[in-house]
Amino acid sequence: MLRGIDVSSYQSSSYDTSGLSFVFVKATEGRTYTNPKLAAQTRTAREAGLVVGFYHFLWPGNLTAQAEYFVAKAPERAGDILAVDWETTGEGTHASNAEKDRFLRKVKELRPKHRVILYCNRDYWLNVDSTSYAGDGLWIADYVTAGKPRIKAKWRFHQYTDDPVDKNVADFAGKAALREWAGG
Repeated sequence: MLRGIDVSSYQSSSYDTSGLSFVFVKATEGRTYTNPKLAAQTRTAREAGLVVGFYHFLWPGNLTAQAEYFVAKAPERAGDILAVDWETTGEGTHASNAEKDRFLRKVKELRPKHRVILYCNRDYWLNVDSTSYAGDGLWIADYVTAGKPRIKAKWRFHQYTDDPVDKNVADFAGKAALREWAGG
């Protein structure tokens, strides 16, 4: 299993990359928020030679505008992975299944050469999701043993803890295999 983390404005721009193969950086949320540390956190990952992914925290409504905002702000380099973070918003709402699916498809349409994946927690995958559509792959959050999420679906990334940071593993034979997959 490959090791990685995901970071947002809550983490340092100069986070520790030792032992990591990949990093997901929060890029955007809704139609107005951009992570103020996006450029610096991306630079840290690229300088360490990591596979880089970017994620967008999805809000309900205005899916095309959100997708366009996300791809306008997320750096665009061959082999970067794009993800939608589908969970409950600070207002207690969430995008519908149809909205989640439309967003994934719109981002893929806007960035056809990039892998576009779904991030959600186990409860969402088992109890909220009704389409099982995860774009090019599923990134599942389930805080159990790394690489052992309690789902039957095929997954690519598993977030297994948030202590002290969001830690993930990827189901690839090695970093070269991840890089090849990410490159399309």
